[in-house]
Amino acid sequence: MDARKKWIKRTFDLCVSVFLILVFLPIIMLVAGLVWLNLGRPVFFQQIRPGLRGRPFQLIKFRSMRNEAEQNGRPLADSERLTTFGRWLRSTSLDELPELWNVLKGEMSLVGPRPLLMQYLPLYNDRQARRHDVRPGITGWAQVNGRNAITWEDRFELDVWYIENQSLVLDLRILWLTIWSVVRRQGISAPGQATVDLFRGNMSDFYSKTVNQGDKI
Repeated sequence: MDARKKWIKRTFDLCVSVFLILVFLPIIMLVAGLVWLNLGRPVFFQQIRPGLRGRPFQLIKFRSMRNEAEQNGRPLADSERLTTFGRWLRSTSLDELPELWNVLKGEMSLVGPRPLLMQYLPLYNDRQARRHDVRPGITGWAQVNGRNAITWEDRFELDVWYIENQSLVLDLRILWLTIWSVVRRQGISAPGQATVDLFRGNMSDFYSKTVNQGDKI
């Protein structure tokens, strides 16, 4: 994307995110109160995620799971920590509203590949790693074409397709389709999963990379 298109996209992100924060402020405050009543404190879920060029940033969302762990301190499975309220929160995508703050800070865009986990970075092949050539988004081409109900490979292909074809018109189309996806509550979780299964990548490639670097798996 050339400098002019980047400027247009960033200006669009700023204007729309400020507008949405002002419009949704009463809803944001209401959801924060509901999270506090149903799940307690903290209200927000914060986690380090890879952003543009893989640089880490702190993602902020509304918390949708209980903070419960096994006796050894390891968190329980998502299915055990996800309450009825949490499922509703995720199905309506209201848990994503605080990410507008990440957009304002320039860490995210309204539209782009979803920010995943830092632990996935060494698992991507060269093509999949291209998803970090742009800022991650609150929604994206993969989110309106199956969301969590499609395979990791298909999701990454959709992310790369977006990067190769991105434009303001495409962003507007994705935002419109996102509204319909949220209304229909489609692709919220992977089949047979409470949320989505972990991406494990090509473990043979990962093994050779880590062994060559002298690391232990």
